[in-house]
Amino acid sequence: MQEIKCPNCGTVFQVDESGYAQILQQVRDKEFEKELERRERELAEKRESELKLVRMEQEKSYDQALSKKDSEIAGRDEQIAELKGLLEKAGTELKALQDKAGMELKAQQDKADMELKAQQDKAEIEKKLAVSEAVQAKERELSEKGTEIAKLKGDLELQKKESALRESSLDEKHKGELKLRDEEIERLKDFKARQSTKMIGESLEQHCLTQFNQIRMTAFPNAYFEKDNDARTGSKGDFIFREAADGTEFISIMFEMKNEMDTTASKHRNEDFFRELDKDRREKNCEYAVLVSLLESDSELYNSGIVDVSYRYPKMYVIRPQFFIPMITLLRNAALNSLKYQRELQIVRDQQLDLRNFESEMAAFKEGFARNYDIASRKFKTAIEEIDKTIDHLQKTKDALLSSENQLRLANNKAEDLSIKKLTKNAPSVRAMFEEVKRESDKPDGEWDG
Repeated sequence: MQEIKCPNCGTVFQVDESGYAQILQQVRDKEFEKELERRERELAEKRESELKLVRMEQEKSYDQALSKKDSEIAGRDEQIAELKGLLEKAGTELKALQDKAGMELKAQQDKADMELKAQQDKAEIEKKLAVSEAVQAKERELSEKGTEIAKLKGDLELQKKESALRESSLDEKHKGELKLRDEEIERLKDFKARQSTKMIGESLEQHCLTQFNQIRMTAFPNAYFEKDNDARTGSKGDFIFREAADGTEFISIMFEMKNEMDTTASKHRNEDFFRELDKDRREKNCEYAVLVSLLESDSELYNSGIVDVSYRYPKMYVIRPQFFIPMITLLRNAALNSLKYQRELQIVRDQQLDLRNFESEMAAFKEGFARNYDIASRKFKTAIEEIDKTIDHLQKTKDALLSSENQLRLANNKAEDLSIKKLTKNAPSVRAMFEEVKRESDKPDGEWDG
């Protein structure tokens, strides 16, 4: 497992070997070339260290062998010196014996001349034999020593040849690796040269999508990670990551992927895309904004790892593609730790919302009651006024009726006071006609008022 440490918060997260190797394999920029150059230097340094170690081991073995042989030669020299000492001692003893023999011979010269001569000849012969044997032994030792030295020299030459052969094999191996690396670099350069700017950007997006899908079911089974296709506001990001637990969304990230060819005339900077990314984040209601960028490949700031640019725009980060999955994991784990507090906060918010709803409904009831009371009061007042107006009108009608009743009474009095006699008082012809009619109807005389 590979460990990656966040330089800001110090959080350590792990990436398995296959994931880490795939991240490195997918990188298509100068960072990859730097990594290759660094690997080349490491290989060269490793080769030099291996060669030095081999040379040191060979020299050490050579020195040990020579030291051993020197010690053996020194031992043989000591043995030869001991033999020489023995010869000298034998000579000394022989001389003493000769002196003694001379004294004995002098004492018994006449008696043992021939015996003494025989003894001298025998001693001389023994001395020569001893010297001859010692010389032959020394020669045999020297011959054996020369043979061992020759053998050591042969072994040394053989080891030198084997070392040269191993060095040559290592050189060939490293040359083969360098050739493969150069071929891979050429292939990548040719691949980049054949790609358009749009294809390069899409390849980075596809890389990130592939990386996520490889671990989606194991690490993020309930997460939403799809392309942002909503361009109703005039712009859109590349990907949106969301995840919820028990219906409560606790993490949301807006991703933007940026890449460009090495031969592009106008080089963009990462901060050229900060404003648009923050706008997309706010319009799509995402909590975080992350720019996955291969721009400014020589920048030590962006090459150092995860860069927090919240001093420019809130909750915004800039990362290289190899930190894509670790960044999601880091933000998701931090959000999971705060999920409990979010739920408690949501409960408090719901309670506050219920309280606000109760207060708003109470205020609405009071406002509606006051409005209805005001309307009813105004209508009641209007009705009272109308009643007063009706009463006044009825009073006027009553007065009018009373006045008309008086007129009717006067009229009735006048009608009751009216008679034919009075009517025909000044019309004798009409009176005569009434009398004639009266007579014809045979009515009693008392019916007409004359």
